[in-house]
This record gives sequence, structure tokens and C-alpha cells, in this order.
Amino acid sequence: MVGRFAPSPTGPLHWGSALAAVGSWLHARHLGGRWLLRIEDLDPPRERPGAAAAQQATLARLGLVHDGEVVVQSDRHARYREALDRLLDAGLAFACRCSRADLAASAGVHRACAPVPAGAHRMRSFRFRVPEGAVGFDDPVHGRFEQDLRRDVGDVVLRRADGLWAYQLAVVVDDAAQGVTHVVRGADLLDSTPRQIALQRALGLPTPRYLHLPLWLDADGRKLSKSESAAPIDALPAEGVLRRCWAALGQPDGAFPAWRGAETTLAAAAAAFDPGRIPRQGPRGVPPADPHPRAATARTEPQAGATP
Repeated sequence: MVGRFAPSPTGPLHWGSALAAVGSWLHARHLGGRWLLRIEDLDPPRERPGAAAAQQATLARLGLVHDGEVVVQSDRHARYREALDRLLDAGLAFACRCSRADLAASAGVHRACAPVPAGAHRMRSFRFRVPEGAVGFDDPVHGRFEQDLRRDVGDVVLRRADGLWAYQLAVVVDDAAQGVTHVVRGADLLDSTPRQIALQRALGLPTPRYLHLPLWLDADGRKLSKSESAAPIDALPAEGVLRRCWAALGQPDGAFPAWRGAETTLAAAAAAFDPGRIPRQGPRGVPPADPHPRAATARTEPQAGATP
């Protein structure tokens, strides 16, 4: 069993990304597996200098020790080019010069290319020609999830018009290259999973098992994110962060081991972790910088689940 955590270096880790990291680490270790780290740095305009190193330092301070070398996506352009060429050769990908204005009438869903006006000079993107019919998977927390990609999503961008690789292609190529068997990540990526499964099938790559964790929401019910200036956790006590994430994952407070340092405590927590208790709904509101983590609680909605 191989799991992974794959942050983008756009800022420090916050409560939402900490929940994804802790949840994926506990899941992998509970099943006796490996936990890999990948830096998804394919969008330079959004990245912040030093963010990747700061994220790794925070993970280490929380005791979230990864296996093997850290994979950095910006080192892997040739792999993505190879995958795109395979799809082009098979007629499963194509060049596209459609603008956002061209797709406005179809709510951004690309089903066919619009004519390029005479004299217009547009950079081309590359898209995956999505298959007809529903693509779905069984999520242990959320149940059966399906999408009709042709109707609801449209042809998926693989390489943007500005030359940057799209997330959907890179993550599929890298999960397969790293031998990832279990993808445990936030529920905001539920919609991406059928697209990735379709790409895996087109490229002849294995499909991992997927489990989508609850999202940590702000007081208004919106997902915490770096773009919304979510508070970083890099300076907060490790015990408090881990206990709050434990509660947000639906685990009983009494099952969290006595504190003996981050790595030792997490190793014991992995044995006690029950994936079947992971809720669909995550906590709401940013926790205070509480020096008394044992008093911390997170409101969750219990959800019976099954270990993937």
C-alpha cells in the first residue's frame, strides 16, 4: 500500500492542508503502507519562494515523516510531454485554440472547438477528448460518485495555452510513476477523480483507490484555502494541531495516545486510527492558538464508512 501527500508551494500549510496531510499519513500507516511526498509546483505565478521548504519543515515538526525522496513536479516535464504525445498519437488528445469567450455559451464546457476568427493569433492548448458515458468510483466516505464527463465537464485541458502543464495530467502521470495505490485527499477534489480515472484508462495506467476527507471550513462555511488567507499552522504547538485533526477525522478523543513527542505519538495513533469513522462533514471555524490542546474539540458529523 502506498499513499501520498502532494501540496502546492503557494504558501504555508493551514488547517485544511494539515487535515489532508494528517489524514493521509494516518491512513497509510494504519494499513502498514508507505507515505510519499510530492511537491506540485507547476504554476509558477502562484508559487511563493521558500514555501516548499517551509511546508516540509512543518510536516517534520508534526511528525509526518515521509518515505523515499521528495518528488518535485517541475523536474518532470519530459514525463508529461511523453504522456501527451501518447494521447495525441492515439487520437485521444488534440490542440485547441478556443478562448474563454468561445466557451461562455456552454458554461465553460468544451465539446467542440469554435472557429478561430480570421487574422486571430491564439496560442494553443491541448485537451483530452473525454469518453462518452459516466465514469465513477466508490468512495469509502462519500459512497458512489459518478460524472458524465462529456455532458458535465467537457474535454479536459492537459497543457494550458501559456505552456504550463495542467494538474489533471501531471497528477495521473506521477501517481502511476510513484506506485501510489491509495489517494487520500480533500473532498474538494471529488469532481477531479472521474477525469483522472478516464485519463488513467486512456494511458493504460492503474487506478488507485480514492478516499476523500472532509474539508475544514471557515465560519461562513467556505473551504479554508491559502487564497482566502487561511491562518498558517507552522508556529502552533504540534500536539494541538494533531489533536484537532484527529477529532476532525471523527476519531474519539480518548483514543488519541498520551503525548510522547510527535513521531512517537503519531506511530501509536496510526494503530488506533479507524478509517470507518471519517465523517463527510468537517469542522467549521478556525481553531484558536490554544495552548491547552486537550480541551480542543472539532464539530463533525459521524459517517459510517469502510476501509478502502
